[in-house]
Amino acid sequence: MKILVSIKRVVDYNVRIQIKQDGSGVATEGVKMSTNPFDEIAVEEAIKLKEAGKAEEIIVVTVGNQQAQEQLRSSLAMGADRAILVQTDDEIQPLTAARVLKALVNKEKPDLVLMGKQAIDDDCAQTPQMLASLLDWPQATFASHIEMAEQQATITREVDTGLETLSVDLPAVISTDLRLNEPRFTKLPDIMKAKRKPIENLSLDDLNVGIAPGLKVLKTSPPPVRKAGIKVESAVELVSALREKGVL
Repeated sequence: MKILVSIKRVVDYNVRIQIKQDGSGVATEGVKMSTNPFDEIAVEEAIKLKEAGKAEEIIVVTVGNQQAQEQLRSSLAMGADRAILVQTDDEIQPLTAARVLKALVNKEKPDLVLMGKQAIDDDCAQTPQMLASLLDWPQATFASHIEMAEQQATITREVDTGLETLSVDLPAVISTDLRLNEPRFTKLPDIMKAKRKPIENLSLDDLNVGIAPGLKVLKTSPPPVRKAGIKVESAVELVSALREKGVL
């Protein structure tokens, strides 16, 4: 089985986000960038499937600028076999990303596509569903447990009422949730080996995919500063304060 895993370069989750002064977006200059955490979980799950003898090859792919090679190398160090960078400096929205991935699926012919359920920079959570629709493949979203059998995957996902179990025929698109696994720590020898693994560079033109933004961001602004709270000495004082604010 061949597994294709998509990842995205995002601002590291430990970084405090800063908005550009002109409101045009998030400041990224000099900011630490990392692999989207949900995508790291997808890479880890693919590696576990390979270690269990359920997969033969793992291809990790991303769409982004030249610096995104850093995140591809991290995935290669974890255990992916090869990588593909679709290089562009333009902003990639979910539908364009799905179209790029569809073209890569047609090129590589994987049996399974693993993706993080969402990216922490835009929180859209749309690309896996769009890709499955474009491919006309079965999909299972927000997977917290995956079991593979002959040409079939059984997925457990968390829903409001508890746990839901789905069975999908392969090939399929599966998006990963937070509790699926804990990505491994990469060791120095693995990082050195990853430098020798191949990264294929493609362009949007190579895949015959054009950028057609469907969304336009007018302005980005930080949330309003919250007013300081007050401390009350009794329930009576609390009720009085709430009445003054019109809550009661």
